[in-house]
Amino acid sequence: MLREINLQIEPGTLVLVIGASGAGKSTLLRCLNGLVPHFYGGSISGLVRVAGENPIERQPRGMSRYVGLVFQDPETQFVVDTVEAELVFAMENHGVSQDTMRQRVEQVMAQLEISHLRNRRISTLSGGEKQRVALASVLTLEPQVLVLDEPTSQLDPQAADEVLQALQRLNRDLGLTIILSEHRLERVVGYADQVLYLPGDGTVHMGSPREMLAQIDQAPPLVALGRALGWTPLPLSIEEARAHLNGQGPERCITTASAPALGEVEIDVRDLWHAYDGHLALGGVDLSVRQGETVAIMGANGSGKTTLLKHLVGLLQPDRGTVQVGGLDTHRTSLEELIRVVGYVPQNPNALLFADTVQEELSFTRRNHGLDANTLPLGLLDALGIGPYVESYPRDLSVGERQRVALGAILAAEPRIILLDEPTRGVDRVQKEALMRYLAAERANGRTVVVSTHDVELVAETMDRMVILEQGRVLVDGPTRQVMAAHPAYASQISQLYGDGRCLTLGDVLGEAT
Repeated sequence: MLREINLQIEPGTLVLVIGASGAGKSTLLRCLNGLVPHFYGGSISGLVRVAGENPIERQPRGMSRYVGLVFQDPETQFVVDTVEAELVFAMENHGVSQDTMRQRVEQVMAQLEISHLRNRRISTLSGGEKQRVALASVLTLEPQVLVLDEPTSQLDPQAADEVLQALQRLNRDLGLTIILSEHRLERVVGYADQVLYLPGDGTVHMGSPREMLAQIDQAPPLVALGRALGWTPLPLSIEEARAHLNGQGPERCITTASAPALGEVEIDVRDLWHAYDGHLALGGVDLSVRQGETVAIMGANGSGKTTLLKHLVGLLQPDRGTVQVGGLDTHRTSLEELIRVVGYVPQNPNALLFADTVQEELSFTRRNHGLDANTLPLGLLDALGIGPYVESYPRDLSVGERQRVALGAILAAEPRIILLDEPTRGVDRVQKEALMRYLAAERANGRTVVVSTHDVELVAETMDRMVILEQGRVLVDGPTRQVMAAHPAYASQISQLYGDGRCLTLGDVLGEAT
C-alpha cells in the first residue's frame, strides 16, 4: 500500500529504491508504466506523470515507448523462445524498421555482453543470463525512463558490476533516467544519485545515499561499520573505507566459532558430466559433503550451480558419473524417495506454490511426508517472517515473500539435507538474518545445508566452506575464510576491506571493540 506520496525525480537521475520486503517498492515501480492499476488492480488516486505522460490514461502498451520495466522474475516477461527473437519482438510490435532493429540488437547485446547467447533457447539459460536478456529486450525500445526491480538479484558479483556499469553509462552518456530497487545495497549504493526509502507505512523519503543510509537499519556492512566507528563521511565503497583505515587493520578478529561436528558423508559426487542441447553445463565435477556441513556453491552465471543442485535432488540424471545423496544413488532411486531425504528450493518460488493459502502449502508438505499436518517445526514461521501471511494466497505475495513461503514449504518436512538455490533473492536484511539464524539452528541439529548463491555476505555469515565453479568445473574448494582471502571477487565487503581473510563480517571487527 502507498499513501499520500509526493515525489519528483529529475531527468537523468539514477535513483535507488530501498525498503523491507512488502514495503511497496514493486507497487511504486509498477505505477510508473500503468501496470498498477491496469494489470495488478487496486485503487489509485492522485496525479502520476512519467516523461510527460499519464500512465493511467496511456496504459502499459502506450507507456512502453517511454518506460522500460524489468521485473524481479524475468521469466514473466518473455514471449518467444530464443534470445534474438525476444530482443526483436517488442520492436516488431512498434513497427521499427529492419535496419534499425539489427542495429539496436547488436548495440544492446554488446552493452550487456550477451552476444554469445544470441541463438540460445531462453529455457536453457541460467537465471542471471535470463535477467540480462530481459534488460536487453526493454533497452531495444530506447525508453526515456528505465525501471528495474532487483536487477542484480540473480547475478554473480562480476556480472552485477558489469550490468550496473552499463546502466551508469546509459545514465551518464544518454541521460537515461534510471529507477531501480534492490535489497543488496552493498552492490548498488555507490552508483546512485538519490535513495528513495520506503519504511513500510505507505510513505516515502528521498535524499542522498549518505543521508539516507545514515538513518536506516538496512545499511550494507561498510556503512554499518562506518556508523559504528564514527567515520565521517560514511563510506559507500571499499576505496572510501580504506581511506579511514590509514593503513591500519584490526589487531585481531573474533574467530572463536567452534568447527561443526561433522558426521558421515551425506553427498558424494564423482566425475559428474551434464550438457544441455550440446552446451556443457558440468564437466567432471567431484564433490563430497559431510553431515552437518554448510557449503556454498558459487560461480559466474551459467557456471553450473543450479544444474549441480538439480542432480543432488534427482531432477536431472548424469550424462556420466555418479551422484549419491543420503546413501541413495540418484540414478536408481525414485524422486519420491529422494525428496524424503532432500529438500530443494529452486530459484523460482512459483514452481512450488499451488495451494490457496500459505498454511495449506505447509500442511500439504507435512501430510505428503507422513507428518502431522497440524504442527510445524518450532520457530519456522517466525524465522521466515511468514506468520502474518498464513491465510494469504501465496501468488499474491511479493517475490521475496513468495521465496520465503516456498522455503517454508520445503523446510516444513524437516529434511536431512537442505538444498537452496538463491534463497536470499528478494529478501530484505532483517529476513535474511532470521533465515541465517534458522539455518544455523538446523546445522546445530545435524542438518546438511548446500546453498547456491551470489550473496557473498550470506556466505561470510553462515557457510563453513565455499566451492567455486567455473565453466562447469570445480575451480576451488576450501574453508570460507581461505577462499575469500584468495578470491576477492567472491569476498564479503569486510573481507575485501581488510584483505587478509581474518575478518569476514561486521561482527568479526566489532567484536574486539565491544
